[in-house]
Amino acid sequence: MSLKTSDLVNLSKEDLTQRVIELKQELAKEKATIAAGTRSENPGKIRKLRRDIARMLTAMNTKKEKKNARN
Repeated sequence: MSLKTSDLVNLSKEDLTQRVIELKQELAKEKATIAAGTRSENPGKIRKLRRDIARMLTAMNTKKEKKNARN
């Protein structure tokens, strides 16, 4: 589900918001699995999820800054 930063800039704010929500839910599920004592199938998944969320939030903030700069 990972997208390039250039692809994220082209998405609407609503799409980005929805994807961030989905990724945060998936991250919470992975953390709960680990907290329950079960070993994760993909140990690098949490790191990837966190980075994807940060990438999307950065794209959202960049859009907001561009919008404010125009006004």
